Amino acid sequence: METEVHRVAPPPHRSTLQKLRTRLKETFFPDDPLRQFKGQSWKVKSILGAQYIFPILEWGPKYSLKLLKSDIVSGLTIASLAIPQGISYAKLANLPPIVGLYSSFVPPLIYAVLGSSRDLAVGPVSIASLIMGSMLRQVVSPAKDPILFLQLAFSSTFFAGLFQASLGFLRLGFIIDFLSKATLIGFMAGAAIIVSLQQLKSLLGITHFTKKMGIVPVLTSIFHNTHEWSWQTILMGFCFLVFLLLARHISMKKPKLFWVSAGAPLLSVILSTLLVFAFKAQNHGISVIGKLQEGLNPPSWNMLHFHGSYLGLVMKTGLVTGIISLTVDGNKEMIAIGLMNIVGSSTSCYVTTGAFSRSAVNHNAGCKTAVSNIIMAVTVMVTLLFLMPLFQYTPNVVLGAIIVTAVVGLVDIPAACQIWKIDKFDFLVMLCGISVFKVLLQITRPKTVILGNIPGTDIYRNLHHYKEAVSVPGFLILSIEAPINFANTTYLKERITRWIEEYETEDANAKKKSGVKFVILDLSAVSAIDTNGVSFFKDLKMALEKKNLELVLVNPVGEVIEKLQRADDAKELARPDCLFLTVGEAVTSLVSTVKSHSSNYIAIERTSLRCHAKCFEVVCSDPDWETGNSITGSQKDPLLLDESSCQNYGVPPAAATAAVRQDCSLEFSGSSSVNRHVVLAWGGGEGRSGITSALLLSAFVMNPIPF
Repeated sequence: METEVHRVAPPPHRSTLQKLRTRLKETFFPDDPLRQFKGQSWKVKSILGAQYIFPILEWGPKYSLKLLKSDIVSGLTIASLAIPQGISYAKLANLPPIVGLYSSFVPPLIYAVLGSSRDLAVGPVSIASLIMGSMLRQVVSPAKDPILFLQLAFSSTFFAGLFQASLGFLRLGFIIDFLSKATLIGFMAGAAIIVSLQQLKSLLGITHFTKKMGIVPVLTSIFHNTHEWSWQTILMGFCFLVFLLLARHISMKKPKLFWVSAGAPLLSVILSTLLVFAFKAQNHGISVIGKLQEGLNPPSWNMLHFHGSYLGLVMKTGLVTGIISLTVDGNKEMIAIGLMNIVGSSTSCYVTTGAFSRSAVNHNAGCKTAVSNIIMAVTVMVTLLFLMPLFQYTPNVVLGAIIVTAVVGLVDIPAACQIWKIDKFDFLVMLCGISVFKVLLQITRPKTVILGNIPGTDIYRNLHHYKEAVSVPGFLILSIEAPINFANTTYLKERITRWIEEYETEDANAKKKSGVKFVILDLSAVSAIDTNGVSFFKDLKMALEKKNLELVLVNPVGEVIEKLQRADDAKELARPDCLFLTVGEAVTSLVSTVKSHSSNYIAIERTSLRCHAKCFEVVCSDPDWETGNSITGSQKDPLLLDESSCQNYGVPPAAATAAVRQDCSLEFSGSSSVNRHVVLAWGGGEGRSGITSALLLSAFVMNPIPF
């Protein structure tokens, strides 16, 4: 029965403008944010538009006292974490501690209006604080010129917010997709180590410390200043660090006790402050925060630097901290975070974003809406107005312990072990932070595999993956699993050429004369090509023709077909009769074409077969054997096969003879080439009627297709 071959249909015609619109929509608007406006009246569209810009208008009218109860609990919980962390992170950024509380007051209010996430708890974070403080300190000393340092911090915050909001407005949020999971895990772990090492200054009581963030300078500074170590500071720091880590461990083991780790930092601040005040510890080597200014955030728009010699510094710092602070995914959230930082820079706040630890606590505490951020902000406001004198005796060593405990959670050891187990290269990416290099490597060196046939099916799979798959002699079937563009065409051409040469070398060593006749490229995974890709197909076709090989394409997508049809030199490859939907159909069609040729050769190696069937036939289109070769075994009268039987066996409908054997040994001796085609078959009956199917034995004939 002849196999039906399904032809590849060309894509429908579209204008350049239509293609451009589709590409822009898929690139910048994959979520289709305007879908909710379709088919709505202008009034409804206005309401939906306002709710889209200000999400609080969507859930605010439906807010209830039941939701408020949950949000109050979660808001107070994250406030107990935000207050000590805000003070600690401001110190980490070399800013006055009060700025950390300012940054935990205004930004949460802005986010509650503009943000769409109910779990996100915003405020200062350790990594952005460390990077901002380090970058600015390289140029300006916070001790010698604190006002200028503060101005540069606010200016950097403005540019960070501008950068973040611009990414959201321009729908460029997808750039964070270039940060792979492995890279993020490695970056977070590295940042946690650096931040923790920086806290050794507070935990050991060292006053003269390096400005650099590297591990070697930090350790050098620590051991060169051992005379500054304070045993009182070390003892207090060790005790509270153990207490905080124990509280964190309890909450991790029993999530219902999340409030233990959430309240531990504030409890540590209270207890340590009472101890210092009671024992006058500030007079015995333990440094304290000192007096803090009372009151709400003063305006700071007049402190922003948009000109002068420091403009480049603040823009660079803003760009880096803005990228580091992109913990959210989605253009809308980027706009909210960006506007939050722009407003914050005018109200004495530095860079803020969604904090991992506080957001996790907020979720576990049962927050229902963004009101939890408002509750937190109100709590911080009360602290700023009435409770600031209580922090005067808070020891810096406890703030260092709080920071270390917070960043310990950034080191995800189980995730790192899982990455090592799954992908060693991803583990290297995690260690080195080279995810972009990995992407470039995958583009320039796309995965290309040789396909083989799974016996008894029309399925073709990777030869190295499926052990039962076998190669089809005469065919080099390849699958390219990446877009073909300027970055990889040279590699693909060289790789395919090398495979052909290896194939021919193997045939020569085996003394076969079949060789490769067709190169089939499965393009199912090739989503796009550029002009270099078109030239690649054209050049490859010409190179193969010089070797008397034919190039066949399987299942190309519409864009590939369209570009090949437009290219004058590649039109022949895109003809409907030259394209196939599946590899199986391509092989079947090409086999039928080859069978029409009359002069072919097959190498037959010495082997033998014992047959116990009732009937055994040897069909040979040319019974003339070369000298030195023979067939042994009992023979009966030859039969002349009819044309249909020949077709069933794949034998050309020339004069064919059959030797019927019964319960005999069959042996081909010698190694030579026999003209045309040889088929071995068996059946359950006698004579011609006993022939039911053809069996191509690889021991005798390596390929059912004569070459």
